[in-house]
Amino acid sequence: MSRSPRKKPSAPAAPDDQPKPRLKFTAESEPAGIRSRAGRGRRTLALTAIILGSSLAFIDGTVVGVALPAIQGDLRAGPAQIQWVANGYLLALAALVLVGGAAGDRWGRKRVFIGGTVLFTLASLLCAAVWTVENLVAARVLQGIGAAFLVPTSLALIPVCFDERERGKALGVWAGASALTTAVGPILAGWLVDEVGWRSIFLINGPVAAVAIGLAVFAIPESRDQQAGKPDWLGALLAILALGLLGWGLSGAVEWGVVSLQFWAVMAAAFAAGAAFLFVERRMRAPMLPLEMFQYRAFTGVNALTFALYLGLSGAMYLLPFEWMRVDGMSAAQVGAGLLPFAAVLGMGAPLAGRAADRMGPRPFLILGPLLAGAGLVLMMLPEAGARYWTAWLPGLLVLATGMALAIAPLTAALFASADPDRAGVASGVNNAAARVGGLVAVALLTLVLVLVFTAATGLDLADASARLAVIMGGGGSEGTISDADRSAFRTGFQAAMAVSAAFAFAAAAIAAATIPAGRPEEEA
Repeated sequence: MSRSPRKKPSAPAAPDDQPKPRLKFTAESEPAGIRSRAGRGRRTLALTAIILGSSLAFIDGTVVGVALPAIQGDLRAGPAQIQWVANGYLLALAALVLVGGAAGDRWGRKRVFIGGTVLFTLASLLCAAVWTVENLVAARVLQGIGAAFLVPTSLALIPVCFDERERGKALGVWAGASALTTAVGPILAGWLVDEVGWRSIFLINGPVAAVAIGLAVFAIPESRDQQAGKPDWLGALLAILALGLLGWGLSGAVEWGVVSLQFWAVMAAAFAAGAAFLFVERRMRAPMLPLEMFQYRAFTGVNALTFALYLGLSGAMYLLPFEWMRVDGMSAAQVGAGLLPFAAVLGMGAPLAGRAADRMGPRPFLILGPLLAGAGLVLMMLPEAGARYWTAWLPGLLVLATGMALAIAPLTAALFASADPDRAGVASGVNNAAARVGGLVAVALLTLVLVLVFTAATGLDLADASARLAVIMGGGGSEGTISDADRSAFRTGFQAAMAVSAAFAFAAAAIAAATIPAGRPEEEA
């Protein structure tokens, strides 16, 4: 198997003659002087700062997920509105994460990491102070902008601080520690929602951010790509437009219907904006999405399977708190505690998978992991309404967690191995965008699946079914009760959504089998 070129060829190769890159790590990924400037102790502190910073974004997803049922009831939001509390954040993150990676490469990854952390924290305070669902969505968009600069630079700092001999272990520790840090979030969030109120969950980001910033200032060396161009703001604007229209179309279908002219008009506009984005990116001197990176099968495969895998996971994690609270009668604290085994398995398993992938290569883990994740989602279709957590839900949750634990660190290692180390920030941004776009599509698509199946199960028309579903997801409205028939209909919709999620997880495994090379990463001589 041939090695991947380090520079773009002077002329495009014919399709049959294109080089097929082999996964490898090289010493080029370590900027000169980093090792001497950051000893082992400082590298440990640097990794701690990276973990805490990236955990802000991870905690946000699980914490807000636990609080969504309470937010919906308090702000009187319908199914189409409440999903934008999640998707407003994901939209900004997905559209701007590529700019965030490029900004770190150009202006300094440490500087952009700290700036993104500050913006994310200020937006969190705004989230705690809003009074309408529209205000909350706006604050969540601002939070997503901060995360778009925080997330890619946090991951890109790992190859800055660790050479190829230590990077696999560092990635495993990052994945595991981030998962363990995140595990505290849902439990704390559930208790805060029950005892204090949902607004308090956004305040827990402050102390974490303060420590991350302090450690980053002291321990992380600055690094940048001397050849990096200016951030592609036009591309970012078109990406926001395309993803915003896509999310609007999928969420609007809940009210308009999938056969309505309005739905298809918005979807057509979304695809037109996407085409314009690709047109601009192909002609930009320094695009936010360098399309030439996708000429290599391994890089394309890593990002395609990331999109599919995170679509399946995000959809399940978005709907699960509603299922547990509104159908099975759990409290917010019980939902948070119920998610703890997922995070614990992820935290313990990810470092082991990262070290094993260093020896065996990422391919087997990127096939087996999504297969197990899909199997876990299938198991989560089986419980009946009101089923017991320990016997009905926990097995599927553990299988799903095991699959994700096997995939996360090898996926990250495969990403860095399939791209030029000098473009670590851009590669990280592309992969993060793939994951966040998967999450955005998951929330909108699976909400639509839930509404359509609920409509069919109740025999109501779409408008009445959507209104009734809003009452159920908000906790029963003023009456505070949900009928057995409504619980059963919601459960049927949830099962259909899990089937769609499982299908995407299985697709991720197929993509890995077709695109990820066999063998372990090699050190270039």
